[in-house]
Amino acid sequence: MRGQPLDLGTLVGVQLFGLLDQLFIVYANDWADQETDRRNRTPTVFSGGSRVLVEGRLSPRAIGTAALVCAGSLLAVSVGLAVARGAPLLVPLAVLALGLLWAYSYPPLRLSYRGGGEALQAVGVAGVLPLYGYLAQGGALGSFPWALVALLLPTHLACSIATALPDEPSDRESGKLTLPARIGGERASWGILALNGLTLALAPFGMASVGLSAGAWWLVPALAALAVPLVRPAPPGSKRVQVRVAAAITATLAAVALPLLLLAAS
Repeated sequence: MRGQPLDLGTLVGVQLFGLLDQLFIVYANDWADQETDRRNRTPTVFSGGSRVLVEGRLSPRAIGTAALVCAGSLLAVSVGLAVARGAPLLVPLAVLALGLLWAYSYPPLRLSYRGGGEALQAVGVAGVLPLYGYLAQGGALGSFPWALVALLLPTHLACSIATALPDEPSDRESGKLTLPARIGGERASWGILALNGLTLALAPFGMASVGLSAGAWWLVPALAALAVPLVRPAPPGSKRVQVRVAAAITATLAAVALPLLLLAAS
């Protein structure tokens, strides 16, 4: 796709898809997790749900309706893009995006409670969303840069684990098997560093797959990832745990931004 013009209408449609998907995830997950969120005494700006149900600002019915509206709108946008761009795979990708949240929060799988919820998040953000945008802009499935996805998957998984750090007590109480709830926040923080280290190790190969080289700017996500276990102790409810989560998010955002900026400049 390099060297081809960017279709602005398609860009708007893809961004609308991403916004609707995010809103669907927030609303549907809030509805599914309302009992766990009520037990959460350590919420942060990164975790613990939106709190609108816990604080009584919206009803479960309103949240459920909003989730359904977003899901329907997401599918409608995808059908429109599929027809306009001649990209029929956008529709099953949209269904997959909805299915990932269902598998995450709802029976029979409910993997956020059984273990594996973080992996679903990583697949959605690092896999489904980039592939959706690529196909919408006219890319062929066979030429999709899978090595770049492989590069970004570990850091997205690390970020998903990090956002569960503040919720460790209520998740453990509710039987929600996030990695921090299973092994503790301190051990999980070293796992976050290891996953980001894997992304750094894959960077030369992933960048080369799109004609780029890994340069010194990769020190930014490296240093941010290193801060995750070094900011300690960071128990849930403390300011340090928020710094720890922010550092993990920074590492992931930097890893995503680097290839994007270099591709835009090339």
